[in-house]
Amino acid sequence: MRRETAVITIAGIISLAIVLVMCIFGCNINYTNAVIIWTNKPEIATYAELFNASQNKVKAVVVYKENPVNAFPPTEVEQVPDLVISTGLKNEKVRRNFVPCDYLFTNQLINKYIFYPQILNLGNVDNKQYLLPVSFNLPAVVFSTENEDLIQDDYVLSPSQIRDTAAKFNVLKSENQYTKMGFAPSWNTEFIYQMLKLNGANFAESSNIFSWEKQAIEQTVTYLRDWTTTYNSSTTAENDYKFKYLYTPDLDWISSKRCLFAYITSNRLFQVPTQKLNTIDYRWIGKNNEICIDDDIVSMGMYKYSKNLAAAEHFIVWFMNEDNQKKMLQWKEELNLYSKTFGIVDGFSSLQSVNERVYPIFYPNLFGNLPIADTLKTPNILPAKWDSIKERVLIPYMQEAINTDNTETKDTIESLLSLWEKQFF
Repeated sequence: MRRETAVITIAGIISLAIVLVMCIFGCNINYTNAVIIWTNKPEIATYAELFNASQNKVKAVVVYKENPVNAFPPTEVEQVPDLVISTGLKNEKVRRNFVPCDYLFTNQLINKYIFYPQILNLGNVDNKQYLLPVSFNLPAVVFSTENEDLIQDDYVLSPSQIRDTAAKFNVLKSENQYTKMGFAPSWNTEFIYQMLKLNGANFAESSNIFSWEKQAIEQTVTYLRDWTTTYNSSTTAENDYKFKYLYTPDLDWISSKRCLFAYITSNRLFQVPTQKLNTIDYRWIGKNNEICIDDDIVSMGMYKYSKNLAAAEHFIVWFMNEDNQKKMLQWKEELNLYSKTFGIVDGFSSLQSVNERVYPIFYPNLFGNLPIADTLKTPNILPAKWDSIKERVLIPYMQEAINTDNTETKDTIESLLSLWEKQFF
């Protein structure tokens, strides 16, 4: 039996805590002209308040759903959503719940050219625009400003540049015993996953759950094994070093001068308190003029059984506006929310002009280091439960395959996927 979530109205950032309490106790509030928004992004609460204060035609009513993609269809006692804002909306199973919104462009309610075209295209299937992108994040490595002389000035570092620069930081005391190690691919599973994406693994939803490029995965395994054996001796040496020295949160690794790089994503990076952020610098991770956007792109879509599509349209048009997004960031600053989330819905905005003209005002560390729009590469449409597949299939396979202490890999992706199907599909 699915647990019900309550409908709430937003009356200030303090009410965000009240929102969660109201959800538990099942409070419902009705407006004569309301847009009902399902979301698992708490930031939408503050935007809804700003929207409500900016006009009196429509009221935004937010329903917090821990996992909106699993909440369809609404139960008989729930208010039907008009708009859904979440990650994971693009796969076939979830996408069928939304109505195409191309008419917002053809009726000139929204200019489609304000979006990054490749990110907008991700919500387009069979020439129908089912979803509009909201925000996204990028992979990066961070390092102490005390070591900036070791790092190339380019705003992007390739895996090979990370490897070669990190190796110069290494100090080998005796066989397999390091007193300093710049970076190891085995330290962070998300870094391993980024290597797969950069090397063209091309994960995508398919009739067999998901597809991939076998050769690209094999090349990534070979590359990472060679990285470890050539520069860090062995996986055992990497793991021993991490166990001995890197037992604190990863951002403390670089400040303690025990390693040169730590992997991070843009939303985590710009949640770092200003005092600490001033002691670190960063580079995006890319290859061949491509930076792979993180899988968790936030999108919005209008529910096909909405009872008030006009109200949903009104909110969407307001939201997809540079001036209004600037006001959202100003609102966050006034409410002192910058240490909680990054930018618009915890990421870069899907509106290119907002990132280029507005973000550097609020995030000065982005000056001169904004990624070029043409370099951004979107993920394919991924299957439902992709996070579970990645955690239980891809990562275990890669951890075993790149371990230099293993002479052979016992499990295959196919065998792990078969086991996952039996448990979760």
